[in-house]
Amino acid sequence: MAARRGKPSSGIKREKGTRTVLWALGTVWAAVLAARGVEGDNDTQEPENCRNHTAYVACYPAPNITCKDFSGNETQFTGKGTGFYRPIECRNVNGYSYKVAVALSLFLGWLGADRFYLGYPALGLLKFCTVGFCGIGSLIDFILISMQIVGPSDGSGYVIDYYGARLTKLSITNETFGKPQIYL
Repeated sequence: MAARRGKPSSGIKREKGTRTVLWALGTVWAAVLAARGVEGDNDTQEPENCRNHTAYVACYPAPNITCKDFSGNETQFTGKGTGFYRPIECRNVNGYSYKVAVALSLFLGWLGADRFYLGYPALGLLKFCTVGFCGIGSLIDFILISMQIVGPSDGSGYVIDYYGARLTKLSITNETFGKPQIYL
């Protein structure tokens, strides 16, 4: 009841500019973004200023901190001004829902509706004309879309709920391969 009257239900003081979390799963990411000072989009659960998989967050140094830059200039912070902007990782999304893509692939994949939705009209038409490659192509596409291997054609990510199945792709590069182990 306390949260309905605008008072925090957990007994924590609310600062100006923070958001009250009324339900646990759907707004956790919005609360994290608000705590960081980032405006988040409620539909995509991503920062609004996400460009090239990077969003910049304003960092506020503690009061009475003096920083010296490379040219020797000293800056005294009061705790109210922005000290610098820190880059955080984010996903570029254009409105393609993961739930819709999986549902289309499961129920209408044999008609190519999943490929039309994701922006692959040639493959969608081919699946439509061949009845989902006699069902085998529909099954393969359902697995590929469910595992997020096939995504939207524009290279953006799916809109996935914060508590949804978001996968992170791992890769081996020259920076990660063959590094010696350091034992402490």
